Amino acid sequence: MQTNNPSQRPDLQTQAKLLRRAIRRSGQKLRYRQWSLDNTPILFANSFPKSGTHLLTQVLRGFSHLGPVVDSGLPAVTSFDGYTGRPRTELDIQRDLERLLPGDIAYGHVHAFPKAVGFLCQAGIGAYLILRDPRDVVVSHVYYVTEIEPDHIHHSYYTEQLNDFDERLKTSILGIPDPDIPFPDIRARLEPYMGWLDRPEVLTLHFEDFVNDREGSIEKVYNHAVERSFQTSIEKGEAIKLLAQGIDPQRSPTFRSGKAGGWRTAFNPENKDLFKEIAGDLLIRLGYEKNLDW
Repeated sequence: MQTNNPSQRPDLQTQAKLLRRAIRRSGQKLRYRQWSLDNTPILFANSFPKSGTHLLTQVLRGFSHLGPVVDSGLPAVTSFDGYTGRPRTELDIQRDLERLLPGDIAYGHVHAFPKAVGFLCQAGIGAYLILRDPRDVVVSHVYYVTEIEPDHIHHSYYTEQLNDFDERLKTSILGIPDPDIPFPDIRARLEPYMGWLDRPEVLTLHFEDFVNDREGSIEKVYNHAVERSFQTSIEKGEAIKLLAQGIDPQRSPTFRSGKAGGWRTAFNPENKDLFKEIAGDLLIRLGYEKNLDW
């Protein structure tokens, strides 16, 4: 990768990741006797944070045992900077996406802005979006910020300014009014992802389906990859078993319980009313409820 702008050159850590990717790609070419990976799709796991990112990524990484694709090893493509919490520009996100090569397996949290949609919906890319019940998402967010990730930009606020779980849960629902480090309410955080739901080129998955029907969910992942030009000589049933073997929730730094519906014991009546007020018809649009009477 070459650029005349020093500010656009990858840092040393990224250069090392790119070198390791090149080595892994060479290994896959030898393993599968391929001169090139140019006809192999990019497999991209997109998600709303705390919705099963690592679960889906583990499944996609299993495709390296089925055909000539490879874990890119590159950082997640994100809409917000992990260190500062500030929004990243669409141009920076686009550059991260365009760094991906045919045959790469990658992941991220990418909003459905036009250039991202154009890239991930083009031929030769198998893109996925995994979602989770937003009520479980806000509960997971509380535990992640307070107990799992001490370097999170909001860790000190959650642990020092908020007194208990109830206050933290309300904050994860309502957001934090900070113009420098925007953290909007749960509906506003999800809205930028909703555009992906209208794209048939992107397979939308639900975390809960992996919990309730793992094999069926993995089959959907497999079918979509094949539809998007992934090729393998392994019989479908055996391929699904191999993909399932790659799932290890304990290796996920965000994994806590791996269950669906935990919000039912975490929410009190006041939390329910607040969530309904903020989220409106969000749960209906996502298929988690039929009406607001929950």
